[in-house]
Amino acid sequence: MPPLVLKVDSVQLAFNERKILQDVYLECQQGQVIGLLGRNGSGKSSLLRVIFGMQQASYKYVSIDGTFIHKGYHNNRIAYLPQHSFLPNNIQISKLTKMLVDEVFWDSFTELNIYKLHAYKTPGQLSGGELRQLEMLMIIHSKAGFILLDEPFTHISPIQADEFKPVIRACAKRKVIIITDHQYYNILDVSDKVILLNNGCTKHITHNNELITYGYLSGNHIQLRS
Repeated sequence: MPPLVLKVDSVQLAFNERKILQDVYLECQQGQVIGLLGRNGSGKSSLLRVIFGMQQASYKYVSIDGTFIHKGYHNNRIAYLPQHSFLPNNIQISKLTKMLVDEVFWDSFTELNIYKLHAYKTPGQLSGGELRQLEMLMIIHSKAGFILLDEPFTHISPIQADEFKPVIRACAKRKVIIITDHQYYNILDVSDKVILLNNGCTKHITHNNELITYGYLSGNHIQLRS
C-alpha cells in the first residue's frame, strides 16, 4: 500500500489587509517528520490551523491522497496540538488516554514513564511541563494519520526533549508529523525535511546554512550541521 500523502498548496491568509500567508506549498508523506520554522509572527501557527480546518483562509488547497479536505479534523484524519493546554482539568489521565490514544499504540504509550507516574491524576494536578509532555504524547499516539504539533517543547527541559525525540520518530513511521517550535535546534534534530516560512512564503531548506542565508539565523548563532 502506498504511503499517505498530505498536500498543502496556494494558501492565502490576511489579517486586516496584512498578508500573513501568500505562497505556501507543502507535500509530505507517511514516515516523514516535517519541521516548520519561521520568526515570530511569520504565520506558522496560522498555517497549522488552516491545515487542521479551524482557521479560515482566503484560499487554500489541502488534500489527502489527492482528495480535497475542507476540515482536517473530520473523521480523525488530522490531530492538532495547540500552544495552549486542551485537556479538561478534572478527568483522570487514564480515562483521557482511553479516549485519545489509538489501541495500536496502547502498550507503548502506557509504558512511558510520564504516563505511569501520572495515570491516576487529573491534568489540573500536573505542572505545566508534565501536562505539555502528556498532551504531546497523546496527540502523536492518537488515531490520526497526520499530526500537527505547535510548540511541543514548551516548558519541557532539554533532557526531556531528547527523550521524546525518538518517540516522535517512532510514531512517524506510521504517520506524517509537521512540527514547529521556537527552539529551532530541536526541530533540526527531529525533522527529515525543514521548511522555512519567510515573508508569507515557504522556502524548502536543502542545507541548514540556508537558514542563515534567508536571515532566520545569524552566522554566529550556532554551528549548523549539514
